[in-house]
Formats: sequence, C-alpha cells, structure tokens
Amino acid sequence: MMDASELAALRAALVMRLEALRTTSETTVDNRRPVELDQTSVGRLSRMDAMQVQAMALATERRRHDEARRVGAAICRIDEGEYGYCVSCDEEISAKRLGVDPVIPTCIRCASGGGG
Repeated sequence: MMDASELAALRAALVMRLEALRTTSETTVDNRRPVELDQTSVGRLSRMDAMQVQAMALATERRRHDEARRVGAAICRIDEGEYGYCVSCDEEISAKRLGVDPVIPTCIRCASGGGG
C-alpha cells in the first residue's frame, strides 16, 4: 500500500488531470455545437463533414466526462482513506493494477466478474 506522501503526490496528479480534462472540455465547446443546416451558406458535403466532426466531438466529450467522473471518484477514495481497496469486495487492489490505471476502482477478480 502507498504511504501518505505517495498518496498526496497521486492526489495532486489526479487533481491536475481533472483540471486538464475540464479545461479541454471548455476549450472544445464550439466543436459540439449544433451544425448549421442553411443550404445557402454551406454545401451538402460540408454540412455532412461538419456533422461528422460534431458527432466525434460529442463522443470525445462523453469519454472525457466519464474519465473526469472516474478521476473525481479516485480523489474521493483517497480523501476517505479507501484508495487502493476494491469498491466491490474491499480487498486490496494490486499495486501493479493501480500502476496501470490509478483510478481503477476494482480488483482484477471483481472486474472479471469473479468477486463481490
């Protein structure tokens, strides 16, 4: 398990990650706006391209939101002293697993459907 200074460093890194996600979300808001369907100003293919770009931006924003939610939950687990323990079975999550994804909330057994 991590000591207090390692947890503090991880928490600081996660807070920075969360802020970066929020900043990126704010700077890409224009890409997610509805596409103008005025045929007099934009051709059909240009509108289709714009709609595809918008759809990709919306999907990216959903993934960004999901990641921000996961990062926020990990910060809460650190603050509550529950970081590193599976949210399903309360067993310790391996350091190797947390090293791959520090916001992972479950042990490998529960993630694969074998625990809980």
